[in-house]
Amino acid sequence: MHGTMSTPAQGQVKARNGVVKQIISGDTLVIRGQPLGGPPPEVTITLCNITAPKLERWKTNDSVEESKDEPYAWEAREFLRKKLIGQDVTFTTEKAVNTNKTYGTVWLGKDKNGENVIESLVSEGLVNVKKDTRNPTAEQTRLIELENTAKAANKGKWSDSPASAHIRDVKWTIDDPRKLVEKYGKKPVKAVIEFVFNGSTLKAFLLPEFYNIVLMISGIRCPGWPSGRRDANSGDPYAEEARYFVESRLLHRDVEIILESVNNNNFVGSVIHPKGNIAEILLSEGFAKCQDWSINNSKSGAEKLYLAEKAAKEARLRLWKDYKPSGPQIEFTGTIVEIVNADAFIIRTQNGENKKVFLSSIRPPSREKKPGEDNTNNATRSNRPLYDIPWMLEAREFLREKFIRKNVKVVVDYTQPARESFPEKLCCTVMCGKTNVAEALVSRGLARVVKHKQSDDQRSSHYNLLQVAESKAEKSQHGLHAKKDIPVHRLVDLSNDPSKAKAFLTSLKRAQGIKAVVEFVTSGSRLKLFLPKEDQLITFVLAGIRTPRCQRSLPGGGIIKADEYGDKALAFTKEHCFQRDVEIKIESTETKGSGFIGCLTVNDINMSVALVEEGLAEVVTFPDLGEFTKTLKAAEERAKSKKLNIWKNRVEVQVENEKNEDEKEVAERKIDYQEIVITEVTEDLHFYAQHVEQGSSLENLLSQLRQELAASPPLPGAYKPTRGDLAVAKFTGDDQWYRVKTEKVSGPNVSVFYIDYGNRETINVTRVADLPARFATDKSYAHEYTLACVALPNDNDDKKAAVQAFKEDVMDKILLMNVEYKVNNNLHAVTLADVSTNDDIAKGLIADGLLLVHKHKDKRLGKLIEEYAKAEEEAKHNRRNIWEYGDIRADEDKEFGA
Repeated sequence: MHGTMSTPAQGQVKARNGVVKQIISGDTLVIRGQPLGGPPPEVTITLCNITAPKLERWKTNDSVEESKDEPYAWEAREFLRKKLIGQDVTFTTEKAVNTNKTYGTVWLGKDKNGENVIESLVSEGLVNVKKDTRNPTAEQTRLIELENTAKAANKGKWSDSPASAHIRDVKWTIDDPRKLVEKYGKKPVKAVIEFVFNGSTLKAFLLPEFYNIVLMISGIRCPGWPSGRRDANSGDPYAEEARYFVESRLLHRDVEIILESVNNNNFVGSVIHPKGNIAEILLSEGFAKCQDWSINNSKSGAEKLYLAEKAAKEARLRLWKDYKPSGPQIEFTGTIVEIVNADAFIIRTQNGENKKVFLSSIRPPSREKKPGEDNTNNATRSNRPLYDIPWMLEAREFLREKFIRKNVKVVVDYTQPARESFPEKLCCTVMCGKTNVAEALVSRGLARVVKHKQSDDQRSSHYNLLQVAESKAEKSQHGLHAKKDIPVHRLVDLSNDPSKAKAFLTSLKRAQGIKAVVEFVTSGSRLKLFLPKEDQLITFVLAGIRTPRCQRSLPGGGIIKADEYGDKALAFTKEHCFQRDVEIKIESTETKGSGFIGCLTVNDINMSVALVEEGLAEVVTFPDLGEFTKTLKAAEERAKSKKLNIWKNRVEVQVENEKNEDEKEVAERKIDYQEIVITEVTEDLHFYAQHVEQGSSLENLLSQLRQELAASPPLPGAYKPTRGDLAVAKFTGDDQWYRVKTEKVSGPNVSVFYIDYGNRETINVTRVADLPARFATDKSYAHEYTLACVALPNDNDDKKAAVQAFKEDVMDKILLMNVEYKVNNNLHAVTLADVSTNDDIAKGLIADGLLLVHKHKDKRLGKLIEEYAKAEEEAKHNRRNIWEYGDIRADEDKEFGA
């Protein structure tokens, strides 16, 4: 038999049943049959007695001449595809004598009574019948009759339609895939799946233009095979099963494809099928895992895919058969007593222990890095991240209002080890009733989900739900995902500025029942409050009472011990007020400080009365609060009669002792720390600093100045600067306007001093302009200082090393500054301390052998100079830096004849 096969007589070849998997051409198809001990489950059959037109093939070899479809080749294949794909069929087969082909006959249905597929093709005029003129069989005779009938009816190939109209123009390669994605604009395109590489990678024809594409299904990834290999033994576990799963549902099916993006010239998109989303089904069956980089493009939505994967994990299906929830299964219950940040809490456990926990797999709002932010000019740097970083305050407030003082269940997911300057973190899922706190935060767009690597098991036990919540927040553009209406808080900080506090006293005193949030508790009677409506930060002192002092540290070491019951009073106020909504009424301000004095109520409890009632405060006569003073006195008498706390062993001379201790403290050394940021350091170790409390005022001034100059731009070169003028100049570091004082004019060059930052530069006269008069009244925001009780070494290299080390210690951070004495009646000599550790900056440089101790005659500085001298002796003993070759002071004494 050569090229044809006669139909075998009944009973010669046993008919079998199967399902059509693939149509290769108009006369060749692949059937998945039932194994009967001989033929394989899959068999490729060439239909006998006919020849179909040949389809164009993708020519990968440049030496092979390109060929096109023969007319009606595509129509013949499509006729079979639409009729047979996925259908039950009955078939018989017989091997050809001189070829490797398997010929056969196929009937639609489960027996031979169904439609004969070969006869249907001939009747439609889509194939040619092979003639055996010597010994034609009955089947061949039947086919010739059907072919003649098709010719007479002008069907298919025998029609009068031009042949060129029945040849495809296949685009086998696409030069610019991104343009094709843009062309279809993420709209569904009709397609036929031609090949399945693996469960998540397919080849398809886009119709009707016949674009040949390779498509990676967005949002998922199935197991596959090493490059160039396709045998069952070399693939990943479940690779073959996943491919079969997809083939049986999509191969040669009519689908719609949405092109969503491009990855390495392969298209990424979604396959839309009437019976369901293949990506979601693969995930739910455990044949695939979510792929984070493409999941947000998925047509079905990320939340459905994450939930499908979660269901497979919980059922331990296939890829997840060995799945175990991440992290140790440690659980405990407690009460949230502090919201540290938008991802961290302090939780008090049932045994009274305070634990700091972090929400697993989420990242709180953070400031996006802006161009030029790393410049030496740090005017825009945030000193109050809670208020200045968009959505940070909203995130904290959401957590505070919903969960503060609530009982929660904590499940430890994993522990993040300590790294660099960050301590170890206990990362947990926190449940308040049925509410997952992290999920609630993410769903409102007030935090982002950390994108873990697929192999990283250190993640939240509810990670999929967090991803679903983030996907919903992104779609609804909530919070961090919003493109407009970003919250801005123009915070006015009155907490450390006595003059500004007094300026606002009248308006705040006039207001009745001001709503506030307690941000910090300094002592039993002193708190820091945030006024949301006014966008103000204030220090608040409880009226009519005095509580015992708390412990505090002195600069350069030393501690003022707490009074008896001082810490207990602090704990009482903190327990009732910290991070609570309170209501205040302001009566006055402190005589010398910046605190506002008044009454504070929390949950209908007046805190002044409550502290006195507990014996943790005594009544003072100032300010006179009328009837309220009587209420306090009555409460004090009740506490005295019960001998509560401070009244337990009260000694009458206590007030006198306190007075003596205060006088002793003042006589030794006055400490009045101010928070500063250093903006410039000179070669002689002088430095310029801005007071943190004035930061918002400076930002406001510069904002208004630049708005005015933008509205009325100065004409370049019109301004003629003279020495000593106040003007504005464009700083070359960021090309923004700042206030300056002109120091020297040399032709077209002007040397200027930036009065609010302390730095200098020489610029072209065209970058200098006249300062609008209303901006000339504000005093300079940068103040010059020098370090107290220290001196630079004489050697120039040693000087440079000392100045550089000082810069590294102080730049880009908030410091505590205390004024010690004046130099030449203008310059203040100061000590600096680290705000978090209280370490003295100068003492550290002395101990490193970089600075010398300079003694001062003021006796109040005796203890400070003594500590500096000890540090210097330590540096000498260890031969650090300037002391490497011995005592340089001795050399200096000899040089000057001492």
